[in-house]
Amino acid sequence: MDYKKHGDTYIVRLGVGDEICASMTALAEKEKIALAEVSGIGAVNAFTVGVYDTAKKKYYANEFSGAYEIVSLSGNITQKDGKPYLHLHFSAGNAAGAVFGGHLNSAVISATAEIFVRTLCGAVGRRFDEGIGLNLLDFEK
Repeated sequence: MDYKKHGDTYIVRLGVGDEICASMTALAEKEKIALAEVSGIGAVNAFTVGVYDTAKKKYYANEFSGAYEIVSLSGNITQKDGKPYLHLHFSAGNAAGAVFGGHLNSAVISATAEIFVRTLCGAVGRRFDEGIGLNLLDFEK
């Protein structure tokens, strides 16, 4: 992972074998990013995305491998228990034009990824909501 900061934005380049979530967490820890929005494009050869079933309060993971282009990477970085908390959604398409997506669990770069991380002033926390079963934004923390 290489990156450079311009104003309030980190321009990030990931290389072959880099994993998106691990790289974004490492960046947030190193640069002490408490609140940011994330967007990106690139190419991956393996990824896992999940879909949350609100009735069962359970994520269902779908794993994909092969040649895929990132159609969309978007989300945010907040804080939970004093550590960076990523909430990223992801979609990627293959050569046949099929696109798959959901909540990003992991994605391994096959060529490169170009990710913009725009920092915001302040911090927003997360708290677990028993009723929904998810870590929701917490404006008190």
